[in-house]
Amino acid sequence: MVGRFFRSSDSKEATKPSPRAGKGAADKTPAEVKVPVEAPAEPDFISERVELHRYLIDKINLSILDTMEEDEIQDELRPLVRDYAKANNFPLSATELDSLITSIGDEMLGLGPIEPLLADDSISDILIVGSGRVFIERAGLLSATKVRFKDEDHLMRVINKIVASVGRRVDESSPLVDARLADGSRVNVAIRPVAVDGPQVSIRKFSKRPYSLERLVEANALSQGMADLLAASAKAKISMIVSGGTGAGKTTMLNALSSFIPHEERLVTIEDAAELQLQQPHVVRLETRPPTVDGRNEIMQRDLVKNALRMRPDRVIIGEVRGGEAFDMLQAMNTGHEGSMSTVHANNPRDAISRIEQMVGMAGMPMSQNAIRGQISSAVRLLIQLVRLRDGSRKVVSISEITGMEGDIIQLQEIAKFKRLGVEDDGRIVGEFRATGIRPTYLDDLETMGIFLPSEIFDPSRVQ
Repeated sequence: MVGRFFRSSDSKEATKPSPRAGKGAADKTPAEVKVPVEAPAEPDFISERVELHRYLIDKINLSILDTMEEDEIQDELRPLVRDYAKANNFPLSATELDSLITSIGDEMLGLGPIEPLLADDSISDILIVGSGRVFIERAGLLSATKVRFKDEDHLMRVINKIVASVGRRVDESSPLVDARLADGSRVNVAIRPVAVDGPQVSIRKFSKRPYSLERLVEANALSQGMADLLAASAKAKISMIVSGGTGAGKTTMLNALSSFIPHEERLVTIEDAAELQLQQPHVVRLETRPPTVDGRNEIMQRDLVKNALRMRPDRVIIGEVRGGEAFDMLQAMNTGHEGSMSTVHANNPRDAISRIEQMVGMAGMPMSQNAIRGQISSAVRLLIQLVRLRDGSRKVVSISEITGMEGDIIQLQEIAKFKRLGVEDDGRIVGEFRATGIRPTYLDDLETMGIFLPSEIFDPSRVQ
């Protein structure tokens, strides 16, 4: 194992520490020693980790790493790290040795200091603010962590590893980038010169077990009656728009709804960074491409929507409409691709309609306002509004149906809603889900397809 793990010319010197790594804390001059503001609970060995990582990269045959199991790599690293620690005069307990070995493995194969945060399923967001501060969101609330990077170069190495894995780049000429991790987690990066205080990284994690409508009901994000209505609508090819603010759970809802699409249908998904987790066997995933260094070869969402219509899809699912692709999405919904879905940033259903109207105008088509509204009213049937409340919880606060046009106004009727009742002493918002008493106009269509909904889910006197 050792023979194939190390480069042949270095196998005899594998435990010899690097000259530049041999300078321990005791050898530093007073000018080099910085007093930390807050001592961590246990040694984190950030400098040693980075130096040892560089040393091991020089010694190890990297082409072999992909063929080895993680346990094998840990076993090979253990004697090296122990000898390195002894040569550099920093004592390690057995627990600290295991922790350091794990950290080195994360540096070599993963994303360094944030790897434990990525493995924690209770964390939904990881927010890196420069090299010295990392925040997390857990249960809707932000908190600081003790995780940090050695310096800006250390953080940039991790950033470059992320963006390079999806064929993108980030540098001074292109300081903003959207990317994704292998599990579909969304990553946004901003570096200097636009990020004044150093690299800023936002990671929106996705659960390893995709959320279903049942799990959302258990989390009190919507009522069982609402879930039954949405599931039936998805099966019956009712075109839907999921609306909400940033972090409201739009993509999670889109994933949950997609699980009710019949498996015999062909789906084409279009996203800026592929993050949808559809469970159907026949899914074609398309992703935009940023321009090259010379500003050419950019592929935008609108290009992909146009191409998707030539790929014989039963439904087109767009991760989020932001611009002129809204026009092509409406065209798809109006020309035999009913049941298509997308998300849009808006604070309420009426705002969502206005935003779609504005985005259709961005396509540059010579259409009057009435013509655009007519396209929207005939294409979209259901609007699902999500809100992230002040206590961090996410709720479906409204399910509304577009019933057509009256004059130049799009008619909207609310079928179910979340009614706020008050706030608990701990800040938790209390409320209840209720139907409005209005039944969807497409209820008869559902019944002709053999989909029957109980009448009590539309009873306004009944708490859902």
